[in-house]
Amino acid sequence: MLWRHAQGVLQFGDQPLLAGILNVTPDSFSDGGQYATVSAALRRAEEMLDAGAQIIDVGGESTRPGAAAVPVAEELRRVLPIISAMNRRWPLTVISVDTYKAEVARQAVAAGASVINDVGGGWWDERMLAAVADSGAGYIAMHSLDREMRRTVSGEVVATVSGFLRGLGEKLARRGIAPERVIYDPGAGFGKTPEQNLQLLRATGTWRALGRPLMWGVSRKRFLAVSNEPPQDRLAPALAVHGWLLTQGYPQIWRVHDVAACAGFIKMRGELEKKDFRFGPK
Repeated sequence: MLWRHAQGVLQFGDQPLLAGILNVTPDSFSDGGQYATVSAALRRAEEMLDAGAQIIDVGGESTRPGAAAVPVAEELRRVLPIISAMNRRWPLTVISVDTYKAEVARQAVAAGASVINDVGGGWWDERMLAAVADSGAGYIAMHSLDREMRRTVSGEVVATVSGFLRGLGEKLARRGIAPERVIYDPGAGFGKTPEQNLQLLRATGTWRALGRPLMWGVSRKRFLAVSNEPPQDRLAPALAVHGWLLTQGYPQIWRVHDVAACAGFIKMRGELEKKDFRFGPK
């Protein structure tokens, strides 16, 4: 299966693609303030690319519950120099901009981003779908509720989320945005209870029926804290989730903080599936 973006095509195979999270914010829930300068962001991006990331997802506004909204001008100030610098250093790297604001999406694509990762699912900013249509960028469409995330989904969560994503796909098609440009994200951790997140992860047939790859962003999310672990200590349950996702039989992107660990997990899983696998030097 193919995914078309502003600079070319990504091909999905048997293994998931990894999108490394690059938060250039002062207040993200687990790494705020660490990569806010161009030099620090480039170092982090290089680490993730070397570890096996195929995509770098740059975000300039935290969407953790309770986080303050950021004015467009400030978000642009945060992300544009970093996207431009990344594009100059690694012109073939797929850069995604994590934003729900149409103007940020437009300018980020002009600066070198080839994917728009829209946490607002096309409705937090009514101009976003027009920006996607005009840009030629790949589009990641996520299910979410209100920006403040003070509500959770009422009713049957799988039907609600899948219905929203199907409806959004129809809107995109009416605007001339080809399905090959679209990836869906069920929005794990965004306005869902812990049990609802697990229901979404289990809904294999529903997601396969959408006919497009899915992006899963479970990394360090609160519902992974099975023993009240802080965000940085939630890798083990995240890998358990990713192990489950590997068995589900549809193309996927994993949006992760811990690229090296996830890449190692995928590689070892692949080795174990080989008939001639053995430990030690070959």
